[in-house]
Amino acid sequence: MNRLPGSAHHAESFEPRSETEKRLRGYRLVLVRLLCLTLWVVSVGLFVASIPSEFAHLHLLCTGTAAACNGTGQLTPGDVRRLHELGLSLDFYVIYTLVLLSMFALGYWLVAALLFWLKSDDRLALLAAVSLATFPIVFTPGVHTLPWPWWFLAHVIIFLGLLFFFLFFYVFPSGHFVPRWTRWVFVVALMYSGFVYFFPFPSLNPFYRSQVLNDLIIYPVIGGIVIVQIYRYRRVSSPAQRQQTKWVVYGASMGVGGYLVLNIISLFFPSLFQTGSLVSLIELAAVSGLALLVPFSIGFAILRSRLWDIDILINRTLVYGILTGILALIYFGCVVLLQHLVNGVTGHVGQSPLIIVGSTLAIAALFHPLRRRIQRIIDRRFYRRKYDAAKTLEAFSAALRNEVDLNQLREQLIAVVEETMQPMHVSLWLRPPEQSRQRNTQLLPTIDEEERVPS
Repeated sequence: MNRLPGSAHHAESFEPRSETEKRLRGYRLVLVRLLCLTLWVVSVGLFVASIPSEFAHLHLLCTGTAAACNGTGQLTPGDVRRLHELGLSLDFYVIYTLVLLSMFALGYWLVAALLFWLKSDDRLALLAAVSLATFPIVFTPGVHTLPWPWWFLAHVIIFLGLLFFFLFFYVFPSGHFVPRWTRWVFVVALMYSGFVYFFPFPSLNPFYRSQVLNDLIIYPVIGGIVIVQIYRYRRVSSPAQRQQTKWVVYGASMGVGGYLVLNIISLFFPSLFQTGSLVSLIELAAVSGLALLVPFSIGFAILRSRLWDIDILINRTLVYGILTGILALIYFGCVVLLQHLVNGVTGHVGQSPLIIVGSTLAIAALFHPLRRRIQRIIDRRFYRRKYDAAKTLEAFSAALRNEVDLNQLREQLIAVVEETMQPMHVSLWLRPPEQSRQRNTQLLPTIDEEERVPS
């Protein structure tokens, strides 16, 4: 107990000192702000300048194979026919694509502006702001068709955007390379990006000549981000930094996971996801929305806004994500099984409305019991401490209704506090009963009078 004040003082003084080390001041702050603003203005200017060329590029029809047309953004004559069947035109598709691309870039720029406005003297926040400000150019195809001087400038911004993005994830959330060997991974990423964007010729670029060499570089660099974040979360990060990591990992996981889910669904239903169909247009909007989860989660983490709400979001996402998947499988299983049974009994081939109604009622009946069951499993598996604390409090509440011995109740209360909250020290103060307090109050004047008699 004698060491408690010193420990508390050390804990309180550590975080402000670490925050002070990440601050920029004086002429360095002014120079870095001007550099970031310059990169931001150039990035926005290149994006705006690329819109006319991208507009003209999307109006051209791709007459090659499906594999060659994939990734160019251009439509084939068959895709245009599917648009016409929906009552839409090629102009609508081009404008729709450019609006989604602009909203994607605008989301990144807004978060970057907010970070720059509120915390531009913080090195990590400034790195996040310049990363988000330059990253949208990476996904802007129109900049590759600009004239030569602007083409070179666009490649410089793309190079810096990718580099800053890798750097941010390798130093987040502390702002330092931890462990130290990760700086060499960043050096490899620097060399790789330089070759890819400034030497786009097979004779000068070994990564173009060998796909194996390209994979041996890019995949370890991306995988190193995951390894570094896991290591820091388990060994280095403070409680607040762990919550920041959860926010960023949650946003990236939801964005990448949602994109992978859409791709998996498209593999099972390729006819629905053909370019030019209504589902493909919805998919474009969904992918743009999922990509915006990354900057929003970074903004929440850097600004430390509602850090502790991430545990609730993760819990609800796990519960309702698993619940949705299980209910979808049960629904389709019921439809297929009942359809076979009805066809076998009646001999009629076709889908009965009773099958849809029965399957829907079954899903409605299973929703709440299944949700409670999944919630208990998730709490027991991923939130064990919270689950055990809830069980302990529930048992103490049941014992409290039956316990009459004050000493026994005091011991149980102290045990519950130690088990659920795990404090360094516990003290229990009991207020005396009202009768004892009144008796002590009545005795005080008598004592005072006895003390004043000798004088």
